[in-house]
Amino acid sequence: MYFKQFYDTDLAQGSYLIGCQQQGVAVVVDPRRDIEVYLADAAANGLRITAVTETHIHADYLSGSRELAAATGADLYLSDEGGEDWSYPFPHEALLHGTELSVGHVRLKAVHTPGHTPEHMMFLVSDLMRGAEPVLALTGDFVFVGDLGRPDLLDEAAGFVDTRFEGAKRLFDSLKRHFVTLPDHVQVWPGHGAGSACGKALGAVASTTVGYEKLTAWWAGYVERDDEVGFTAELLDGQPDAPTYFGRMKRQNRDGPALLGDRPQLKEFTADELRGRINRDLVFIDTRGTREQWDASVPGALAVPGGNSFATYASWVIDPEVEERPIVLLAADEQRANELRDRLSYVGIDNVQGYLTSLEGLETAPLKLVTPSELESLDDKLVLDVRTATEHAAGHVPGSRQLHGGRVLKNLASLPRGGTLVLHCQAGGRSLAVASALRNRGFSNVVELEGSYEAWRAHEEASASSEPAPA
Repeated sequence: MYFKQFYDTDLAQGSYLIGCQQQGVAVVVDPRRDIEVYLADAAANGLRITAVTETHIHADYLSGSRELAAATGADLYLSDEGGEDWSYPFPHEALLHGTELSVGHVRLKAVHTPGHTPEHMMFLVSDLMRGAEPVLALTGDFVFVGDLGRPDLLDEAAGFVDTRFEGAKRLFDSLKRHFVTLPDHVQVWPGHGAGSACGKALGAVASTTVGYEKLTAWWAGYVERDDEVGFTAELLDGQPDAPTYFGRMKRQNRDGPALLGDRPQLKEFTADELRGRINRDLVFIDTRGTREQWDASVPGALAVPGGNSFATYASWVIDPEVEERPIVLLAADEQRANELRDRLSYVGIDNVQGYLTSLEGLETAPLKLVTPSELESLDDKLVLDVRTATEHAAGHVPGSRQLHGGRVLKNLASLPRGGTLVLHCQAGGRSLAVASALRNRGFSNVVELEGSYEAWRAHEEASASSEPAPA
């Protein structure tokens, strides 16, 4: 049996290619939309992708299942266990509880594990050349390393009301019936790792085992005692903020993401071609680092640093259901531009038409910043902390308001247009993106906290250490 995980640090998401090398066939589970990675790896290992499936209707990224099935001619297998509201309306092979999907001498058994979502499936994988017993479990957003999939996303992001309690009940039942009953040696390969908002305390290692989770996971004692009440309270407490784009992902994944097919070559723009058009008839995304953009920003540019969280931050400030203007990226070359375009496709931002390799010839100016030492004396201000509620609770600027960066654009009416609106996150990247989106929407009172919360905390610690000791 051939097995490979593809892990994306931006989404903290894992997808899987599993193949039978003897018969040269393979299945992909939970693919992203940049399907070339699966095609290349399969070809390099003499495998042909004949089946594509997914564990559930995802909320944090746009599925590549339809894309991969269309490109390869593979059969598409999807859950039909979610009821009318969570069934896929486009053609697919139905997965029901107990359905067995065979790929050569590899077998995937679908196990209905509702809780995170109503239709959720776990796949038990057996290498039939060695035996019929499962060797690993692809748990999707059911069981993570050290944590569980949150059952409140339908409330938080999809507009439902109080489904979290029924979700928690079903998750508890899924654990009792379908997880803790598995042999301890079964490997657990989840759909997400540390950094994902699909749980609150995901482990950073790639995989675990059933036995280790039963021994160490926070939920294990509740299941052993059959304490559903205590389990529910602990599960629902302290879940992270859900960005509003999660609701869009749910709808698009259920209805069927648009197929990208063979995408056109990106156009290389010149500064002359962009001058006078930025934030008017096109969107220009400046992908440089935070410090570079603080020092020299292009007026009207959308600031999204091109690091490990590029797609995530972009999804906070661009809603492709509303934004119809073409997108131009700042990128060193065409290869880098294509990489960034692929990453934007993860969250359904598909209207990227070109790139610019240099800001030479475009107007730039320093952004408005306030230092930590200046912040206290600033009158008529609101300090907006765009970190998560958990980060804010762990330490914050006194008097600041917490509003997750992924929710800001849905809450514009609650923000002042007078006085000074001071944005910060932990180090500056998140607030840089959100601040640029606010400026482009007419918030001329936006400034950023230089060095963000890390600099403010360092300033406070230095001030405290310099104070004379009490007599």
